[in-house]
Amino acid sequence: MTQPVKPAQTPLQKLWKELLEPIVFAVVITQFVATLVGVDGVSMMPNLRDRERVFVPKYETWLHKAGVGEFKRGDILIFKPPREASAKIPNLTKSAPLNLWTYRPFLIKRLIGLPGDTIRVEAGDVTVNGVKLDSSWTTAYWQQQGCWDTESPLATQATSSANGVMPDQPEITVPAGTYFVMGDNRTERGSEDSRLFGPVPRRDIAGRAAAVIWPIMRKATATYDCSSESVKELSGEDELNWRALGRPAAFTDLQNALNK
Repeated sequence: MTQPVKPAQTPLQKLWKELLEPIVFAVVITQFVATLVGVDGVSMMPNLRDRERVFVPKYETWLHKAGVGEFKRGDILIFKPPREASAKIPNLTKSAPLNLWTYRPFLIKRLIGLPGDTIRVEAGDVTVNGVKLDSSWTTAYWQQQGCWDTESPLATQATSSANGVMPDQPEITVPAGTYFVMGDNRTERGSEDSRLFGPVPRRDIAGRAAAVIWPIMRKATATYDCSSESVKELSGEDELNWRALGRPAAFTDLQNALNK
């Protein structure tokens, strides 16, 4: 019994099957399901290191934008900086190859304040709605390295006018539809975040970093050079680097205190 002959594909069908279909599938997956994002720099040290890659469940973001659920204090967010800030702060604008266009690069920071929260920063400590946030999950590392910042404008004000985006303010109430974010790097120039460019609009949030997936292994200890603002040495035993990025327990304690 002869098998039916399959009709030959047209050039357009062949183009779709071999090239366009995989691209469309990849775009749908990365935009609506999940993607991987690389960490660039040391602004999230010691919890995230340069060149680590994190898993971002994009479906969460779409659900939140649709009114289902919400990001929580302590989440690590991937986002684009506000447009006004990108126009004034050189590091927040990148050029495409051949300088064909410019774009706002994605940043990665920790969510500190939700819409309506009042954030105060004083002597390196952060207060949310009048309750001090125990930041020892990151400041203990910087104290050990000898460069925990308690005196610069970023350590003594909720927002600083250093870059001409925000005014000097000891505290700020987070506007509706925005989030106040800070890097875990608490050195003097360790992080460009909401203290410099203000709260981040929900529309600019790409998602939450849920886990580290690369590299598989990493050195246990990272020593930081405060003067050069870079990692001085990686040492110690090799340890498994696959890990969920949960919220530090201090954020649960903060929420419990706010609920009283």
